Amino acid sequence: MTGFTRAEAVERVEQLVSTVESEPMPVPVREIWVYGDLALGLDPISRLDVYLTKDLLFHGDAEREAEFVDSHGVEGIGKTVSAEWADEHPEYIRASANGYAAPEKCLAAHLVGENEPIHLEVCNASFDDNVTQRLRGAMAHGNYEELLDPRGVCCWLDGRRSEEAFEKLAGGEYVFPTLADAFAMIGMDEPDSEQAANAVRSYRENQDGLTVRGDVV
Repeated sequence: MTGFTRAEAVERVEQLVSTVESEPMPVPVREIWVYGDLALGLDPISRLDVYLTKDLLFHGDAEREAEFVDSHGVEGIGKTVSAEWADEHPEYIRASANGYAAPEKCLAAHLVGENEPIHLEVCNASFDDNVTQRLRGAMAHGNYEELLDPRGVCCWLDGRRSEEAFEKLAGGEYVFPTLADAFAMIGMDEPDSEQAANAVRSYRENQDGLTVRGDVV
């Protein structure tokens, strides 16, 4: 798949929200945002950028971890990823390089097809908080590729869908500044903001198919 029309992208986000609303997830999901091209009202868009805020798994089923180690060779199910979810969707179980259940990879496997041009950001912090944290880290270390595009739209929060957000996304009604100006508005000086915007665009252009990044703030 090479991209989406704006209508297709909005429909795809609606499908993603419906899945989160109606099916068990590997970890609780609290927020769903879109940012970048769809938020800007472009049509078509080459990639769909989605941000999920996840909560930690509380009241899990840690005593079941051993059975999933035996059956799937993955640790942490019942601790960091729901055992109930793993029972229903064993095909979506994913692990990090150290063999431990990876919530962001499990969410991506459940919600997004491997060849879809979608980037999924998964973090325990809200979108706005993570934008700020990433900015501070980038300014301290000069690693601009890790920055989040601040131009985001909240589509779903704590179980409630924003119909207004979907209507405005479909109509391309949101008005945002350029990426460099957006970085400047949240605290980055020029010419660093231009350099940062170029780095983010370059990183994004080199992505292909499904990509996922997990983060902890």
